[in-house]
Amino acid sequence: METMLKMVVGLSSSSPVSSTLLGDVCTYEKWAECKSSREAPQSLRRGRRRSDFGCRCLFVEEGCTIQEVGLTLGRRNASLVGLAGCAASSFGWLFAEPAAAKDVAVGVYLPPSQSVAGFVQFTASSKDTPALRAGNVQPYKFVLPPSWKQARVANILSGNYCQPKCAEPWVEVKFEDGKQGTAQVFASPMVRLTNKPYAKIEEIGTPEKLISALGPFVTGNSYDPDEVVETHVEKRGDETYYVYTLDTPLARTGTHNLAAATAKGNVVLLFVVSANDTQWASSEGVLKTVLESFQA
Repeated sequence: METMLKMVVGLSSSSPVSSTLLGDVCTYEKWAECKSSREAPQSLRRGRRRSDFGCRCLFVEEGCTIQEVGLTLGRRNASLVGLAGCAASSFGWLFAEPAAAKDVAVGVYLPPSQSVAGFVQFTASSKDTPALRAGNVQPYKFVLPPSWKQARVANILSGNYCQPKCAEPWVEVKFEDGKQGTAQVFASPMVRLTNKPYAKIEEIGTPEKLISALGPFVTGNSYDPDEVVETHVEKRGDETYYVYTLDTPLARTGTHNLAAATAKGNVVLLFVVSANDTQWASSEGVLKTVLESFQA
């Protein structure tokens, strides 16, 4: 069965999916045009604003029926999703919408932390990120204040397009609170840092060597070694962690950054907690508690 890559358009019958029904060939130019106009096909637009529809490309096997593939409409999403074993899978990189955020406080759905009073426990699982689903990253956990919310991670930053063999670091998850700060987990493939697969963090190099390689992911732009205020090494469970405090006046992520890194499997996990001056002044202790709880 020939596999095609097409731009999704309105589908309403149970006839086999064909190139005519699927519409224009899905190219970057077509996607950009769709994103610019935010205009959904006429058959899908009834009662909805243009901005309610996303632009998504998919692999679809010719000959599948629309009933088999399934048509799902939702806010900011007009796409086919695979049902009944028929191949219709999201074509990951540039074309997909950002990963959906949970627009509710984490305290609503995460369990209370058993070790830190007043916080909730986040434990990553295969349902949370593309890398965990691909088995490229092992589960990790940390605590959060119950008022924080999960933030969107753009698909191009999530590593969805390159799993399981990404060559560059990607964002795993991100949480934030406008009054307190931001926490996010980055994963860097081991091959970017050392020629030795499944290396321990001590085998990759010193804390200074590691932060020089991953510093731009802490700050969101450039890294200056003079911004590192404090560095120390500690054991958490069976793993060694490099822990950093950075004063980053020009960073995109915030003027204050805390980071902890460890090697697990064939990746290095980097946990970054960030804040601006106002957030830091009121929540320094909270942010340090979040950082100290990170364990892979």
